[in-house]
Amino acid sequence: MVRRTDRAASEDTALDAPWGWKTEDLPGPGADGDDVSADGMHGDDASDGLRHTGEPRAGGAHRDDPRDGGSHGGRGRRRHGAGEASAGDGGAPSASRAGRGEPPGDPVERARAICLRLLTGTPRTRKQLEDALRKRDVPDHAAQEVLSRFEEVGLIDDRAFANAWVESRHHGRGLARRALARELRTKGVDAALIDQAVGRLDAEQEEATARELVARKLRSTRGLDRDKRLRRLAGMLARKGYSEGLALRVVRQALEEEGEDMDFLVDEGI
Repeated sequence: MVRRTDRAASEDTALDAPWGWKTEDLPGPGADGDDVSADGMHGDDASDGLRHTGEPRAGGAHRDDPRDGGSHGGRGRRRHGAGEASAGDGGAPSASRAGRGEPPGDPVERARAICLRLLTGTPRTRKQLEDALRKRDVPDHAAQEVLSRFEEVGLIDDRAFANAWVESRHHGRGLARRALARELRTKGVDAALIDQAVGRLDAEQEEATARELVARKLRSTRGLDRDKRLRRLAGMLARKGYSEGLALRVVRQALEEEGEDMDFLVDEGI
């Protein structure tokens, strides 16, 4: 069998796979190590009752894959032999490049192999890939060449990433526009693309989602006094990025429907 060693071989592999930017292909919280939800609370997410079918799926890394430095127990462990570099004498600080599936030598080929591996089943932004290449000591010129090429062929598309992220995180976790924008900023998405993506959610849709969140959470607060219910429900919405005014208005109306006296909020203009 003849092996293809030119750059076109790896690019053909990438282009053969359809890149549909489905929301289920996006990484979930914790997939990249920095994907904790902007609301900072997993308890509310678990109990708010919203469908999680659109939740971004964690992916990219395959446990126990030897290319990712996965462990297979004692089998596959290698001792440092003569001529094998270690962290103490200038070698790779963790697994070897070969162990991670990275070709030695040409930094452009290394960058390409790293990006293809990270993009397997998991869309990422250009900034995320750029940071990953920098951590692996890939020269900047090689990183930029590969990243630009991947953008040209559509393997990196920050606009599509942002749109899919907003769709998934709003319907899956009930996050408001403010929280979604904060998450996308941590991914390195350009501010203009963030504005376009979150702008797809209008105020009416955001309020409807807030009402659904409160309705799902309301039952668990029954038996508490009025003020505790108010604080708990409004706090849940605030952590998901909803404004104070919207949160209090939605919670007030929900509690009034259950017979709670909320006139004190009306007197305050809420």
